Amino acid sequence: MKKYRVILSIAKTHLVSKLRQTLIAALGVTFGIGSYITLVSFMTGLNQMLDDLILNQTPHVHIFNEIKPTEEQPVTLTDGVAGSFNVVYSVRPKLSQKKIHNAKPLMEYLNRDERVKGAIPQVKTQVFYVAGSIELGGNLSGVEILKEEELFNLGDYIVKGSARDLHNTSNGIILGAGVAEKLSLEVGDRVQVTTVKGDIFPLKIVGIYQSGIVEIDNVQSYTNLGTVQRILGEPESYITDINLKLFDIEEAIPIAEAVEKQFGLTAIDVQTANAQFETGTTVRNLITYAVSITLLVVAGFGIYNILNMLIYEKMNDIAILKATGFSGKDVQLIFMSQALIIGFLGGVIGLLLGYGLSVLISNTPFDTEALPTVETYPVNFDMAFYVIGISFAMLSTFFAGYFPSRKARKIDPVRIITGI
Repeated sequence: MKKYRVILSIAKTHLVSKLRQTLIAALGVTFGIGSYITLVSFMTGLNQMLDDLILNQTPHVHIFNEIKPTEEQPVTLTDGVAGSFNVVYSVRPKLSQKKIHNAKPLMEYLNRDERVKGAIPQVKTQVFYVAGSIELGGNLSGVEILKEEELFNLGDYIVKGSARDLHNTSNGIILGAGVAEKLSLEVGDRVQVTTVKGDIFPLKIVGIYQSGIVEIDNVQSYTNLGTVQRILGEPESYITDINLKLFDIEEAIPIAEAVEKQFGLTAIDVQTANAQFETGTTVRNLITYAVSITLLVVAGFGIYNILNMLIYEKMNDIAILKATGFSGKDVQLIFMSQALIIGFLGGVIGLLLGYGLSVLISNTPFDTEALPTVETYPVNFDMAFYVIGISFAMLSTFFAGYFPSRKARKIDPVRIITGI
C-alpha cells in the first residue's frame, strides 16, 4: 500500500510540475466529453420529439377494410382456357363496402386481449369544406373524442377549444389549422361540409387542430362519430376503421398479422406505417454517435501526444527512479496513474460542462406555430449518456497512457545516465 502511495505521489508531482500541459490534456478530455454529452442529449431529444410527434398520432395497429381488385377473374373460373395465353381488360374492384362488418363485436373481442390498451372506432370520409365561394377538399374523421384524447393524446394538438367542447356539441367540428387559415375561420364560426354525394351540412367550429405536419393540417378535421354517421346517412353500426393502442408497441406486428389472418381485414402495424420515418431516425442516431465518438477519440489522441512528450522530457527522472530501485512496472504505473488522473478530472468536469449546456438548451424558448406543443428545445437527460461519457474518458485515457508508459518501462537507466 505504501508503495502505491509513493507512485501516486510521484505521478501528482509530475502533473503539477508540468501544469500547463496537464491542463491542456485535461481540457481536451473536458471539451470532448462536454461536446459528446451536449450533442447526444440534444440530438436524441430531437429524435424523441419527432418520434412522439408521429407515434402519438399513429395507432399501433390500424384496421380497415381495404378495397382491392377481385382475386378471381372470370377467365380463371373455367377450365376451357387452361394452358392458353389470356389477357384480361377493364379489371374492376370487387363489390364491397368500406365499412368493417361486425365492427362492434370485433372491438369487444380486441379489448379483451391483454395486450391491447384500447380499441376505438372511426368513420373516415372525404368532404369539401365550404365557406362563401371557397371550397377545399379534405378528410373528416368521426371519433369518440374523449377516448382519442386518452389513448392518442389528441388533446395535445387542439390549440383552440378542447376535446370536451366537441364531446358536448352534437354538430361540432374541430377544424384543421391549415383549413381554418385558408377559409379565415375561427372558433364559434360555422363551416359547410359537403359530401361526395353533394349533401351539405353546417357544423359549428368548436376547436382548431394543429399536428405540426402541414400536409395533415391542411386537410384533416374531427367531429363526433355519430355526426359523421348522420352526414353519410349510415346507421350507428357503420365503422370504417378501428385503431388499437397497445401496452407494448413490439406486439403490433403479431397482432396485425393475427387480425388479417383471422378476420380477413387489412391491418397495418405502426412499424410498417412509419418505416421511412424510422429509417431517418436510425440514420440521425448513427450520425450523432459517430460524431460523438470521434470527439472522444480526438481527445484521447491529444492525451497520448502530451504523455509521449512528457516521457521524453522526464528521461532523466525515469533513469533516476530505476537507479534507486523502482522497477519498470513501477515506472509504467506512474505514467498510467497520470493518464487516469487526467481522464478522471477531465471527464468529471466534462460531464458538468455537458450537463450545464444541456440545461441551458432545454430552457431556451422554441416558439414555432408548426409545433404548438413544444415550448423549449428538446433535450434527453438520459443517465446512460453520462455513464458512457465517463467510461469512455477513462478508457481512452487508459490506452492513451498505456503505450507511452510501456516505452518508459523499457528505458535503460545506464544508457540515459551515461548519455550513450
